[in-house]
Amino acid sequence: MHMEYTQISTSEAPAAIGPYNQAIRYGQFIYTSGQIPLDPASGEMVGDDVQTQTHRVLQNLQAVLKAAGGSLNSVIKTTVFLTQMSNFQAMNEVYATYFGDNAPARSTVAVVELPKKALVEIECVALAQD
Repeated sequence: MHMEYTQISTSEAPAAIGPYNQAIRYGQFIYTSGQIPLDPASGEMVGDDVQTQTHRVLQNLQAVLKAAGGSLNSVIKTTVFLTQMSNFQAMNEVYATYFGDNAPARSTVAVVELPKKALVEIECVALAQD
């Protein structure tokens, strides 16, 4: 059985800034690249605080998932990268508004630095719904 491998790209999310795709769909699985808080239109960073940045990151993820045939409701695992674990609660408050009671499995890790000095980056694995 050969599963279909599809590169996902949408202008509704920031363009890849390196040798990678916004996401890969393999069969019913969608694997997103990490999203940082870049405005898709301008390519500029959005917000100086982790809450504003988390909103933009999750909006970017929504756009990538939609282009791949999924949605935030179909996410089964996320990985959240924070530059300061002290931002966990503020990030979590915003995160909860997107996932609520349907929250996927998640890992949250603190890292020394993220691209473009972002405070938060999130990647996920989801199931296609189409």
